[in-house]
Amino acid sequence: MAEALVHRRPRLSVAPPPRTIPAEVCDEYGNTRRLQVAEERPLTIYVDRRELVTLMTLGREPELLVLGYLYNQGLFQDLERIASVQVDWETGAAAVATHAGDWHGRPATRTVTSGCGQGTVYGDMEERIQRLRLHAPMLSQTTLYALLRKVSRCNEVYREAGAVHGCALCRAEEVLHFVEDVGRHNAVDSIAGRMWLESVPGHDKIFYTTGRLTSEMVMKVAWMEIPVLVSRSGVTSMGLRLARSTGVTLIARAQGRHFLVYHGAERIRLDARLPPKRFVANLVARVGG
Repeated sequence: MAEALVHRRPRLSVAPPPRTIPAEVCDEYGNTRRLQVAEERPLTIYVDRRELVTLMTLGREPELLVLGYLYNQGLFQDLERIASVQVDWETGAAAVATHAGDWHGRPATRTVTSGCGQGTVYGDMEERIQRLRLHAPMLSQTTLYALLRKVSRCNEVYREAGAVHGCALCRAEEVLHFVEDVGRHNAVDSIAGRMWLESVPGHDKIFYTTGRLTSEMVMKVAWMEIPVLVSRSGVTSMGLRLARSTGVTLIARAQGRHFLVYHGAERIRLDARLPPKRFVANLVARVGG
């Protein structure tokens, strides 16, 4: 990720909405229960009063979400161009003002991706991503297991209400920043916004997501220059092709002590002691019987 000049950061509002709201439900026994549901709401981004896009979001860190969206779409590369990001939940609007006040609108070319809630990629982002070549470091099996244990404890909204995805920026087994949102692309954009705002490099980081690894997810993480992408879910063919072309180590179905490396297996050091397969098979047979 390109470094930003910290001395001229944009002014940001602080406008997180409630993350959940109460709801009465009826269970399978006919009992009425009072639970929490994730608070999904629209946020329309305006740049110099020009409408860009409406995101459906949990809105935990809406200002960072807006910054990350602008960066990951390739619409802005220089943080110093942005004067302020002001979020108003009463109108559901995020007003982005540039110092020049002359932003001319989004590119004409737009691709609607398979991201939940329908993500979007503008302009020639796919071609620009194809030119990236990342160099992933070695990752040990024990570090991956330790990281999976730690991120499993971070899903606060999911445990309370479900219906959300979580994404984490990590260094080795350390979780640096964790974000939950109704769409995984929103969560990754929020992390990208923080990295851009604080000039956080991506080359030594690991990105974790609970969502599937589509072309959009690999594209965003590669653009953030993060060389290792880990998911609890699966992989699409386009996501795999992009990982191969950009050099992203792609690890999926990662939960507990199980994972599948779809790309970059030579960069995974298998240093964990696991039970022999025959022992596991016999144990499963005894439990099943």
